[in-house]
Amino acid sequence: MGWFSFARDERFILASLGAVTLSTIAMMRFLLIQYRDSAVIKPVQPKTQYITQDTEDSLKLGTLETLLGHYNYAIRDTAAKIVCDRSVNDGVTVNNLLWGITRPNYDERMKNLRALAMITDQHSLHLLNNRKAYLAFVRSLELCAQEADYSRLDDNTFDDYILRDMSEKMLLMFLLQLINKYDPQDLVRAKFIEKWLAKQNWGDSDEERQKNFDQYMHHHQNRITELYARIQATRLGIDALEKAKLIPKGRSMPVPNNRISVVLSISMNELGEDQEVTIQAEGHQPRPMEQSVEEQRLRRQHREAMVLNDGSRPFGREDIFEREHE
Repeated sequence: MGWFSFARDERFILASLGAVTLSTIAMMRFLLIQYRDSAVIKPVQPKTQYITQDTEDSLKLGTLETLLGHYNYAIRDTAAKIVCDRSVNDGVTVNNLLWGITRPNYDERMKNLRALAMITDQHSLHLLNNRKAYLAFVRSLELCAQEADYSRLDDNTFDDYILRDMSEKMLLMFLLQLINKYDPQDLVRAKFIEKWLAKQNWGDSDEERQKNFDQYMHHHQNRITELYARIQATRLGIDALEKAKLIPKGRSMPVPNNRISVVLSISMNELGEDQEVTIQAEGHQPRPMEQSVEEQRLRRQHREAMVLNDGSRPFGREDIFEREHE
């Protein structure tokens, strides 16, 4: 009777119902959490993949154009490399660019020249080691010589190379890389000396031209003198220089070097009492500080440029904006 009386107690009934309710709620919450966790679709972690040659070849032009405009610098850079690799391995593209650098219009020549410089490097330089490429480079230099107004090259202490047009310097860069890696005789056969080197303003008479040419090659160090050093090392180059009357016949000019040669001559009289010492130094001389107003303006103009980079990508050549030449 005592147990039934206790079970019928309202307080016991309420406590039992409360315990059952809490247990039911806890069990339902546990089951719902388990169901929720099992129903979640977890994203698959991307695997590291490398772009193979088959992947590059499968990319269409529209896809590459989209990637070139991507906000991510790494994707844009990779797409640009793929486009350059396709262009340099396509003979039609290289031939079109070589044809473009021979056009009379300066802007068209410069556009094709910059594109050719962008897609080529030391590994693809062999594609330009042919007669057609040498003829195109020399023809472009010939057009530069027709458009430029060269000053007299008779100053041993001033190097005018920095004031030359950018297209001319880029063409000389291409030719220097080619003849440093390959035979310079192909450049001589393309009449580089007759069509460009001999057309520089060396002077009026043959004696003056040979004198200024000799002094320029000995007292300056730039791509022109480096090209000459490679050309004059061949018999074909010497013959072309003699034919252009840049050097005397029957004599080859020495290779210019960077070292300063010092000649010390000591003369003594018969009694040996007096000594006369004369020291002569020849070599590269520093540029004089005195310059004309026009030279200072040109040098200042070539130094003016803006660099725009917000820090979201590595610094590159495309971030430099040079002032247009007047």
